[in-house]
Amino acid sequence: MRKGILSLTALTAAAALTLTACGDDSGESGGGSESAKGKVGVILPDTTSSVRYESFDRPYLEQAFKAAGVGYDIQNAEGSAQRFQTIADQMLTSGVTVLIVDGLDSNSAAAVQRKAQAQGVKTIDYDRLTLGGVADYYVSFDNVKVGEELGRGLQKCLGEKKSNIVYLNGAPTDNNATLFSQGAHSVLDKAATYTKVAEQAVPEWKAERAATIFEQMWTEQQGKIDGVVAANDALGGAVVSILKKNKEAGQVAVTGQDATLEGLQNILDGNQCMTVYKPVKQEADAAAKLAVSLINGRKAETNGTVNDPTGKRDVPSVLLTPIPVFKDNVKQVVDDGFIKKADLCKGAYAAKCADAGIR
Repeated sequence: MRKGILSLTALTAAAALTLTACGDDSGESGGGSESAKGKVGVILPDTTSSVRYESFDRPYLEQAFKAAGVGYDIQNAEGSAQRFQTIADQMLTSGVTVLIVDGLDSNSAAAVQRKAQAQGVKTIDYDRLTLGGVADYYVSFDNVKVGEELGRGLQKCLGEKKSNIVYLNGAPTDNNATLFSQGAHSVLDKAATYTKVAEQAVPEWKAERAATIFEQMWTEQQGKIDGVVAANDALGGAVVSILKKNKEAGQVAVTGQDATLEGLQNILDGNQCMTVYKPVKQEADAAAKLAVSLINGRKAETNGTVNDPTGKRDVPSVLLTPIPVFKDNVKQVVDDGFIKKADLCKGAYAAKCADAGIR
């Protein structure tokens, strides 16, 4: 994984922008007021790297656009760069005035952005920065900080004892994965008692590939692994599955990200030590606010810049702050409504939720 590919300059995390959205979340693509001054197109990347896109990003974006009275079209590329480009062509033909993209890879996303720019359509990078792209704005969590939280989280779980650690990084085509790894290394490389014994990226963030990769690491290290920097909860869950197979679940510190149902239940079980929670509503609301500002011809407010070394430019950005979650603050994710208590605390997890203060 490349290090240092981006430098983030946030003026203040507290200045992260939000747009208070209301209304139900059952709107369909193409919803919004007929009298709206413009239309926003949103292309989400897939349904496999994380459950967030359809479960959270789509409904939160719909709520925000409805509240602003702006027309919208939200579609998912389903992991296909070709479909990503086809959707973009359809949206540009239909007359969208702002295009929000969460690219699968920088090459295909940059091609879409250049086509939009040629047609006078403003673009916003959402969650992932398109290297070499021409987006007018970028909205995301501070992804180096996400990685730092992964590193600090593992350090908190392992303590100062001598430990062998491995890294399961996200997809090599995802710039965020590079930043997560960079942030984690910036913390853990300073710990003299930790030894990195393996590191590998997981193609397309696929959990089944992660399980195979970690099992190979486990075999090669003869089970002498004390901690795993897993870049998200799906990869962390894959690690836990292999540890269970080897009757070592709960004996190895495992990180995660996204505060998924699986990740939180693994934390309650004691099989995953932490996750990083990124309140998606903040991100969706900030992107919607930027889009509405562009539609109305207003200057969009930002709180930082992100350097794109490929495009040799600084991209005006809204950068949000990630939240580390351990067993003692799983309740925060439930209180925010990100995960429903009824889903998290059913069956054998009822007592574990009560122990964690979720009642």
